[in-house]
Amino acid sequence: MDGFRPVNLETVEKNTNNIYEAVIVASKRARNINDQNRMEYNAQLNMLIPDTEDEFDDRLNPDQERLSVEFELKPKAHIQALSELIETGIKYRFREQQIEEE
Repeated sequence: MDGFRPVNLETVEKNTNNIYEAVIVASKRARNINDQNRMEYNAQLNMLIPDTEDEFDDRLNPDQERLSVEFELKPKAHIQALSELIETGIKYRFREQQIEEE
């Protein structure tokens, strides 16, 4: 782990209108990245053949442990999303606000 890396707020804000918007955009992107990682992990986990048939056996499956460590070493979703926002910008749009006329 490389520790904390300070981020200049001006570089974060340059791809959005303000810092609050940047936080929302980065957090939604981080959630999206995390969901993709979870789906990928579950897909690979389902492809593994269980080591034992006994559900009460506490032994660890070495393939499952290797897969878990591999996904744990991936860059964290919030860091990846913030890097995307700073380096390339994240395309986003606002929902259309519906104004009810009375």
